[in-house]
Amino acid sequence: MMKRLFDFIVYSNLFIAGCAVAMIHQTYQLLLHSEPNVYFLLFVFFSTICSYSFHWYLTTSSVIPSPRIKWIHQNGNIHVVLFFTGLAGSGIFFFFLLPYWIWLLLSVVMTILYSAPKIPAKPFRILRKMAFGKTIFLALVWMYVTTILPVLISGETWKRDFLLFILSRFFLIFSICILFDYRDREDDKIAGIRSLITFLSNRKIFILFGFSLTVFAIATTLMYQFGYRIMIIGILLLPGIVIGSLYNYARKKFSDMLYYFVLDGLMAFSAIIMLIPGI
Repeated sequence: MMKRLFDFIVYSNLFIAGCAVAMIHQTYQLLLHSEPNVYFLLFVFFSTICSYSFHWYLTTSSVIPSPRIKWIHQNGNIHVVLFFTGLAGSGIFFFFLLPYWIWLLLSVVMTILYSAPKIPAKPFRILRKMAFGKTIFLALVWMYVTTILPVLISGETWKRDFLLFILSRFFLIFSICILFDYRDREDDKIAGIRSLITFLSNRKIFILFGFSLTVFAIATTLMYQFGYRIMIIGILLLPGIVIGSLYNYARKKFSDMLYYFVLDGLMAFSAIIMLIPGI
């Protein structure tokens, strides 16, 4: 029973939606020093449910044995219900955020473009040949929604430490996206989807991965100059250390829970730790 519940939370995308909310909360906590905009949190939660349900509904097969895809085949109606629930929820809370509609609409368009190559229709198949930078694109979408959008909505004056935090988060997510695209590169080749990782050799992928984590570590450490405590810097660095240690293992073991629970969870790992009172 507990395993079925755990599978539902992960495979229904409730887990990844919760990660997005935690990451936004961390942005408010670290950069804006204020309580999050509840309407924005709810908008992102439902939008994530909607977009991921849409994306996974279109993912019908894989060369890698996947309990998640088997779960989708058995529970396809759940994804349909969650898609429309997410669509309705994000639509409702969009109207509470109308003054920022242009910035929100940009995030919606970026999200749709990421999943559009999976749509089995001729106009969208063209996008498969144009998806070379999808690794970067996905990291960019996550970074934009969880860091830049909260700042824009808050109306806070731009500060230099904001850029360091944005770079830190982008390159942390990018390093995770590299592992995901490495896992999916055979599926991408079969589907005709061009991505950076499908063209790079293993050595170049390792260099790109190392570069990403290096920039992440430098940007995070430099935040110390702006008054961030050593403990906070350490907490922010922790997921990068774990990701680096998992590199070789994650390239050989493609289990769903490693990727969709552990690696996805590492995006929000430091944010979850910072929810502990007193930190």
